[in-house]
Amino acid sequence: MASPPPPPPLPLLLLLLLASLLAPSSAAPPVIRLPRAGACAAPADPALYDRPVIGIVTHPGDGAAGRIDNGTATSYIGASYVKFVEAGGARVIPLIYNEPEERILEKLSLVNGVLFTGGSVKRGPYFETIKKVFQYVLDKNDAGIPFPLFAQCLGFELVSMIVSKDINILESFHASNQASTLQFPNYSSLEGSVFGSFQPDLIKKLSTSCLVMQNHKWGISPKRYRENGALSSFFKILTTSPDENGEVYVSTVEALKYPITCTQWHPEKAIFEWGKPMIPHSEDAVQVTQNFANHFISQARKSPNRPPADKVQDNLIYNNPPTFSGKTSKSFEQVYLFS
Repeated sequence: MASPPPPPPLPLLLLLLLASLLAPSSAAPPVIRLPRAGACAAPADPALYDRPVIGIVTHPGDGAAGRIDNGTATSYIGASYVKFVEAGGARVIPLIYNEPEERILEKLSLVNGVLFTGGSVKRGPYFETIKKVFQYVLDKNDAGIPFPLFAQCLGFELVSMIVSKDINILESFHASNQASTLQFPNYSSLEGSVFGSFQPDLIKKLSTSCLVMQNHKWGISPKRYRENGALSSFFKILTTSPDENGEVYVSTVEALKYPITCTQWHPEKAIFEWGKPMIPHSEDAVQVTQNFANHFISQARKSPNRPPADKVQDNLIYNNPPTFSGKTSKSFEQVYLFS
């Protein structure tokens, strides 16, 4: 009787696999190491504050010429400014411009930086409050206590009036509801500035594409800015922009000796406002806004102020509900109203 034929040979790869499974293992099994308890509790740099709070000065009115609440509100903050601060990792305490001075000072003791918003009012009690808060910023930094200020549009204009000691320093421009570029007169001045962390390709796009939102009728030309000794010794010009007629104005400045940044344009609008069709909402425009928010709040984190948590909680803007205003105002989707 013939013997059965031998089985077909196993493929080489299968033989190698069987050999590896049957061979005694000499390597130790991989070890998964879990972080020990409390290993992530301490911040990377204890000198940096991870719960910063920003004071935003309210602006007279309701943000829509009385159409939101029939003129009963005494002041407001556009919610986009609050969201801008939150996007950088901070919370907001409203500094109500017509509160008693001692109350504003009490709130300033609870914050790690200040923001001046856009708007239109350049005289009266509001201007006086802006001057006092600006002096507070200078005094804190002169005492060696980091305390940043970010001023936008009207805020930029008011700071320029204060520093120059000239209430007539502003010039007329046509830049209402206009997306624009940012031009960089001196690229070497960007190192260490708010633009220092921008990728080179984004800087290039800023100078060639309309990524920022302008909405103002006043500004200062580079010539007037440089000819004013007080302004030119206090600020360095980072960017300029052209208005609708090609007239050039200063659009971004940074103080030489203080953590103070001012923009004639509105970085908060690219992410948080939708009422005006010219507001850019591209990924690049959003990245510009995020970079500015990150830079501002990174400066606030350097503040040594550690206010009591309960007092901060009692004064946060969260105690005031926002009002939807998008059907009434094209400037703001939401506002916080203060009576």
